Amino acid sequence: SYFPMEEEKDNRVYGAMDGAIRGNMFRQVQQRWLEWQKLFLSIIPFPEISAARAMPMAIDAVPNPEIHNGLAVQMIDEVRHSTIQMNLKKLYMNNYIDPAGFDMTEKAFANNYAGTIGRQFGEGFITGDAITAANIYLTVVAETAFTNTLFVAMPDEAAANGDYLLPTVFHSVQSDESRHISNGYSILLMALADERNRPLLERDLRYAWWNNHCVVDAAIGTFIEYGTKDRRKDRESYAEMWRRWIYDDYYRSYLIPLEKYGLTIPHDLVEEAWKRITEKGYVHEVARFFATGWPVNYWRIDAMTDADFEWFEHKYPGWYSKYGKWWENYNRLAYPGRNKPIAFEEVGYQYPHRCWTCMVPALIREDMVVEKVDDQWRTYCSETCYWTDAVAFRSEYEGRPTPNMGRLTGFREWETLHHDKDLADIVQDLGYVRDDGKT
Repeated sequence: SYFPMEEEKDNRVYGAMDGAIRGNMFRQVQQRWLEWQKLFLSIIPFPEISAARAMPMAIDAVPNPEIHNGLAVQMIDEVRHSTIQMNLKKLYMNNYIDPAGFDMTEKAFANNYAGTIGRQFGEGFITGDAITAANIYLTVVAETAFTNTLFVAMPDEAAANGDYLLPTVFHSVQSDESRHISNGYSILLMALADERNRPLLERDLRYAWWNNHCVVDAAIGTFIEYGTKDRRKDRESYAEMWRRWIYDDYYRSYLIPLEKYGLTIPHDLVEEAWKRITEKGYVHEVARFFATGWPVNYWRIDAMTDADFEWFEHKYPGWYSKYGKWWENYNRLAYPGRNKPIAFEEVGYQYPHRCWTCMVPALIREDMVVEKVDDQWRTYCSETCYWTDAVAFRSEYEGRPTPNMGRLTGFREWETLHHDKDLADIVQDLGYVRDDGKT
């Protein structure tokens, strides 16, 4: 029954793609929205294919033939997801007014200062301990919680901007997630049957929740809030979407009931994530950081207008006093030859240090941690990201050997890789110059 069902879903997806071309969708979709898709669609196929590669890890770790079957089917799902997403990107490239950016996404996302955040997110599915990576991080948290904002809330915003193709593709993806959620839940309950696993599962849950929040909320929150032209006052903000899809639907209905099995839930981290979104301006800080880096992007970031200002102030009271002036400067400095890029002009913005763990910069300054770990000074966006690197991802945890945990090593910081380089050389080295050799 599985393959006929998936074939029917694929037929609907590819039929919708044909309909979008015939219906002239690409002359009606908001350009602000599709520009951000150059970043999003460069990143998302990689976590999907990483999820496929994670399934053999889980199969190897879990001694249960029935679950092996479920995981094998999930692997096929994940390959399907990456395939239809790559086809969506190809269709955008062939039909959108400016294909530049779509045409180089697989190279660009791996070396871009924003794309590398998504890269480490997907690599987390396939490195280190199998239960940590492929079960708790991937299926119990990423697929059960954060695909709600990825594949449900975001398609809603796409449709409001004239893009009905992305909702078709991503709702088709999301329709497979229930199967993946079941895989994650069954492995979690199996692991909980042995009390010795509980401290490690609680560790994994804290890491997995926080890293998903740091990365997914940064990306999807920015796409939804700053990539839209729909400024109806009754439209949900990302904070309202998050409250509905993640706080209520995941935390209250999925995580909290796990307490009956003796599992300690990271209530403090859930509340802190909510506070960062609603009180500390997390998404708005990310958007400003991305826009500061526009010279080394492969997509355009639209300036905010008075209509945007009014909507933000309505949804996030106090937004203008904190971010309005910066966006006005972004508008003012948009003319080549009259000024330097905003990153090099004095606009009251201090470029942030990058978090060693989640690789999202330490944008909330009061939460930043700087510590010497492995004889190297490292910056972390939060105490939890510091704990992940210094405590959780080690060869021993609370006296128990954990030799298979991944290690956060290597050249992780984009800024370190390009330190002391000329901007023009950076753009050239990244491969972002078009065929004319000038733009």
